[in-house]
Amino acid sequence: MTTRRSFLQCSALLGAAASFPVHYALAQESSTAQAGGHDPLFVASHGNVLARNPRPRTITIPDVGNYKVLKGDFHMHTLFSDGHVMPGARVQEALQNGFDVISITDHIEHRPNLSRGVLRLAENNDDHNAAYKMAKPEADKNDLILIQGTEITKFVMPPGHFNAIFIKDANAIAEVVDDWKKMLAVAADQGGFITWNHPGWVAPTSGGLERGVPMSFTAEHEDVRKKGHLHGVEVFNGSSHYPIVSDWCNELDLGLVTVSDVHTSELQMYGAQNLRRPITLVLAEDRTEEAVREAFFAHRTIGWVADMILGRPEWVQKLFATCTEIGSGAGSVTIKNKSDIPMNLKVGATDYELKPQGNVHFRPDIDIKLEVTNWFVGTYKPLTATLANGAWRFG
Repeated sequence: MTTRRSFLQCSALLGAAASFPVHYALAQESSTAQAGGHDPLFVASHGNVLARNPRPRTITIPDVGNYKVLKGDFHMHTLFSDGHVMPGARVQEALQNGFDVISITDHIEHRPNLSRGVLRLAENNDDHNAAYKMAKPEADKNDLILIQGTEITKFVMPPGHFNAIFIKDANAIAEVVDDWKKMLAVAADQGGFITWNHPGWVAPTSGGLERGVPMSFTAEHEDVRKKGHLHGVEVFNGSSHYPIVSDWCNELDLGLVTVSDVHTSELQMYGAQNLRRPITLVLAEDRTEEAVREAFFAHRTIGWVADMILGRPEWVQKLFATCTEIGSGAGSVTIKNKSDIPMNLKVGATDYELKPQGNVHFRPDIDIKLEVTNWFVGTYKPLTATLANGAWRFG
């Protein structure tokens, strides 16, 4: 198994503007994986893994100050564009994952299942809101927040692809389909939060980069950002990490998300209840759609994927301080992890693994200055902290 450290070393060799697939880092430590030695991103052939995990899981993360930490995925597809499952299935998958909130973001321009007649719902074929309408009752019944969204899909880069969430009507965006800037403007006028999707994706005929072309924040993207029509960027999509996006978000005051962009079933892509799959943590005042939207526009979002935390310094620091508890006694200082998020600590030349709900011990006479080597506040920039007088000091 490739380690996270070797992953970061490899991706560093590719340069900060590179994307790097991390299928191995998303692997689930399940009995299926251990028995067959297969990558659990593709476990469908190994039987009904979901049957072994019948209960929705609970993900433990303490509140950060006055903010609840909500868990979600904001880039998903269904049969109403080029996905493989019905909208209700996305709701059920989210519930199994212990999520609080999701957004289904089917493509406007690319809906092969409807054009081929896979979905014989003539009355819905022209309704870009259909997936949301179908999933909403199921979400409401199960207390899952469902955010209305869509994907604006251009087949050249720039501009590439965008997600618009918290919209009111995807059909109004589709009415100006020939002008991508007008589509973003309509989405923004509806109150939408607009994210640039998979900026390092290599797919020259589908809206991604030409092979060998470096990833960059283009003049076209800067233009729409200045107009208030671009609010965030995906730092992780599916199984690819775009490390430089962390710096873009810090420098350009943009939000950051880690998303699945799932088209197949959750089981086929990541396996059952895989905590290494992409999750966006939302620091919201309460568990409502309005609070989630406010948090997005305030950029209180943090990515959690492949045992990594990716986010803006202020919120990563606050999350770390909240998730750790300092204790002393019996000639030692103890740091306890109160969350389900793993933490890899480096103190001097020594590495410590602070597992979910675990703890590590230090001699009371050492100066505890540490790096959290799997929590990042910029491109390849780990969180640093000093424990002084029983409290954390960052910087």
